Amino acid sequence: MDTEHMKNLYLELSELEHGGTTIWLEGHPSSSIMVTSQLCVHDEITYMRDYIFDEGVLKELHFDRISDETVNKKMKHKKR
Repeated sequence: MDTEHMKNLYLELSELEHGGTTIWLEGHPSSSIMVTSQLCVHDEITYMRDYIFDEGVLKELHFDRISDETVNKKMKHKKR
């Protein structure tokens, strides 16, 4: 992940966090800086975002690792 992408991700997540959205990583409460660091250090790992809303308001943003098998299936499906 390049520096510009990392900066943009951090800014996006910190803005959500300051607005009251909790950030989760692999099922555990986290922070914008921790998620950005994790995604940048392990850029070969794919994470899926899961947005949790309550009455139309974004309350939580989860980042969950997805397996290579899941990624490969999605890529094959896209090519069809």
